[in-house]
Amino acid sequence: MRTLTASGALIAAAAVLAAAPLAAENTPNPVAPPMSAEDLVTLPRLGAPAVNAAGTRAVYTVTVTDPETLKRRPTHYLIDLTKPEAAPVALDPGIRASDLAFGPDGAIYFLSSEHPDGEGTAARGRVWRVTLGTDGAAGRPQLVAGFPDTGVAGFKLSPDGSRIAVWGEVPRDCPTFGCADGKARYLPGPGTGRLYDNTDGFVRHWDRWATPGLHNRIFVFPMTNGVISGEGQPVDGKDPATGITADTPTMPFGGAEEIAFSPDGKYVYFTARLAGAEEPGSTDLDIYVTDFSEDMPLTISDNDSMDTAPTPSPDGRWLAWLSMERPTYEADRQVVMLLDNKTGARRALTRDTDLSFGSLAWAADSKSLIATAQKVLDTPAFRIDIATGKVAELNLMAGNEAHIANVVPLPKGGALFTRDSLGAPAELFLSDGMGQARPLTDIATTRMGGLANIVTRRFSFTGANGDTVWGQITRLADQTGPIPALLYIHGGPQGSFNDSWSNRWNPRVTASQGYAVISIDFHGSTGYGQAFTDAINKDWGGGPLEDLQKGLDAALALDSQIDGTRACAMGASYGGYMVNWIAGKWPDRFKCIVQHDGIFDMRSMYYSTEELWFPRWDFGGSYEEARETYEKWNPANHVGNWKTPMLVITGQQDFRVPYTQGLMSFTALQERGIPSQLLVFPDENHWVLGAKNSLQWHNTVFAWLDRWLKQDGSK
Repeated sequence: MRTLTASGALIAAAAVLAAAPLAAENTPNPVAPPMSAEDLVTLPRLGAPAVNAAGTRAVYTVTVTDPETLKRRPTHYLIDLTKPEAAPVALDPGIRASDLAFGPDGAIYFLSSEHPDGEGTAARGRVWRVTLGTDGAAGRPQLVAGFPDTGVAGFKLSPDGSRIAVWGEVPRDCPTFGCADGKARYLPGPGTGRLYDNTDGFVRHWDRWATPGLHNRIFVFPMTNGVISGEGQPVDGKDPATGITADTPTMPFGGAEEIAFSPDGKYVYFTARLAGAEEPGSTDLDIYVTDFSEDMPLTISDNDSMDTAPTPSPDGRWLAWLSMERPTYEADRQVVMLLDNKTGARRALTRDTDLSFGSLAWAADSKSLIATAQKVLDTPAFRIDIATGKVAELNLMAGNEAHIANVVPLPKGGALFTRDSLGAPAELFLSDGMGQARPLTDIATTRMGGLANIVTRRFSFTGANGDTVWGQITRLADQTGPIPALLYIHGGPQGSFNDSWSNRWNPRVTASQGYAVISIDFHGSTGYGQAFTDAINKDWGGGPLEDLQKGLDAALALDSQIDGTRACAMGASYGGYMVNWIAGKWPDRFKCIVQHDGIFDMRSMYYSTEELWFPRWDFGGSYEEARETYEKWNPANHVGNWKTPMLVITGQQDFRVPYTQGLMSFTALQERGIPSQLLVFPDENHWVLGAKNSLQWHNTVFAWLDRWLKQDGSK
């Protein structure tokens, strides 16, 4: 087990102010109002930037929420990267747009379900383009690709502008992008019943029921003057008998990062998950390549685990991708693989580096890769030398990397990227020469500066197995005790409450209600080496609970302002499981519990969830094969000890942890006469995403916390 060096049982790291250079975190402002749930829900949200080929212009999208109606709309901006003092300029493409990208012709291409001709046109995904004037103003939208029977879900342009890849849900036996007579073979009629066969694979996945025979498919079209000009060719092969049957991009979360053209536009690399009966139990994603000749596509990756993010070098010599080694383990370390297209040689470039990389991009000279990976509580960027495999951490934000993402290396050696933290949402930054970056945007900085300051303090302690475990305390900077405590427990379980912004479980907005938010990266968390992540395997309620117990004690010892006698435990997904486990195994510690989408009963969960590789890996097999392990860590077996008041929250469209798990928890609470509430969202999945639903979630949770943690103890 990898152990971070520590001196003594408790190490207080230097206080971490979560998002320099924000006045909201660095300048005392005792009269500023605390951040509210309304503030969180209505904060503008920055999307990933796109850069033109010359590296001189960038375009980005900001999602704005109306504070009255809570309706959201995208707004777009263009910025000149060559002028340090240039301000972003509003960009109006004429219709509601998403997925903005520069073409090699300098035009901006985008996706929209609207039409400039207005009503009378079907609301269907299409690709559009607008040319830019010298002043940055956009012209009238021009249709690039639209189809009568199928909406476009996404697109990607070849670097030379000769081709465009579009994807959407298309029946596998359809030779074109959409078939007017396509039928769902799972609806045989005459009634409304769905009929699934055991060879179909997923019956339901994440938040929707599957349609056998319908798959995410990519078609590549030639383009002339920025418009498709010929017949599209499917990357999975025209004939299902000789090609592959798969989802590409993969469902439910795959996107443009799974598709790449070679620099000359002749080859298309893509990630695919083969469809079939084995799909719910497999993490086998493969990378394929096609030039649309008769024997294509061909597979490039050669293992049974996950391979994704194909990334060709600018000179065409190399192909890099992310690869896991162990089949059926979704949280295995992601190693950077490198294929030499000239010799056919391949190697695991970062095999000897105990980091799991999450994104890849090439430097302009094709000699190194820029990648991001979690490291303790930060997500910095790294340079990976392809000749030696040496990994060097970049210092793009001196003193506090927090969470760096969406890195776009520029032709002259710099990089554009986003950076967020526990204290503030993402802003856009520019680094010249991969050195200290400067901010380009003020999307939420000024607004956050008008709210009460918070401070986040990192600490470490000796946890289970004698290993060093890290945590964070987030609280109002000027608040004096006694401060009620909240133990935040992250999901995954292979995840982290690292130094990053969240629109759902947000420590800043919760701390602003007058609570000290304590989060612990227990055994199983990511960012501490693969052995630490692996440690939760078959030990869901063991080492992690010990870490949480010791971590809470360490936090209370570190900050005497926190009142440990008034504490509530909160968690979602695995965190929801853990608070159910705490209710039975640590029943006298907390005044209340908030449980969101948590597992209540291991057996019923196993037989009703959709991605079976997950429980099979974490518990050592199917329920029948590893019944003893499942039952060892089953919260339902300890309901007799439950006594803590609990708020249960669930989404009816959650097929990962089905809402019936929440109903079972609530039934157990009712039977024992324990004060409890049940909040059900009919239109949400494993996450609460809607603006109004998010506001209701926060209002309900805050009311529950106030009920049990008020100073006078009243209920």
